[in-house]
Amino acid sequence: MSPTGYREFPAMGLACSWTAALPRDAEPFTQRVVPDGCVDLIWSASGILVAGPDTGPVPAVMRPGDAVVAVRFGPGTAPPVLGVPADAVRDGRLPLRELWGGEADRLAEAVARAGDRRGTLVAAVRERMRPADPVVAAVLAGLDGGSVRDLADGLGLSERQLRRRSLAAFGYGPKTLQRVLRFQRALRLARAGEPLAGAAFAAGYADQAHFAHEVRDLAGEPVRNLL
Repeated sequence: MSPTGYREFPAMGLACSWTAALPRDAEPFTQRVVPDGCVDLIWSASGILVAGPDTGPVPAVMRPGDAVVAVRFGPGTAPPVLGVPADAVRDGRLPLRELWGGEADRLAEAVARAGDRRGTLVAAVRERMRPADPVVAAVLAGLDGGSVRDLADGLGLSERQLRRRSLAAFGYGPKTLQRVLRFQRALRLARAGEPLAGAAFAAGYADQAHFAHEVRDLAGEPVRNLL
């Protein structure tokens, strides 16, 4: 568990829900958020924030007494809920009211009053969930070790069409999405105890140096520091 008391919980149809809180007698804490292809809706006392998808590291600051609850959408699943393409919120941290208007404020107030804030937020998001673009599942599966050109051919799309639909669904073009997914796959393996060279090879990097370069590019620090 992190110094903020960060915890994740399973949530059907979502990547997860999560909470974080910092005691009033603690020091301010900054968490480095790195690209994962996901979009989060984050409730705090100041309202609901839309976060991501990111293309680089973003510092998230928590101050003493802060408490948040949030939901995390898996790659490609947020746009039907948000009502905008994913690239409209790429690298962004914007109030949900900019997308939902007064409905966002009413939801923030309902979460604030609720005994189960996390459950209230999850339930409200589920009510708005709709099927993602059918290309999402195929792109996620096809990019796992395959080339963008082969993926486009397999879907019967031009590379330009695939890029346009990927931007709308994921916030990234397919090549960037492939980099982010490979980066996260290697991190999971390394955190599970796999040696860095083995994690790099299993995730699809040319070698450990390639992995280290990508970590610096996407996370802004050496892989051992990040882990």
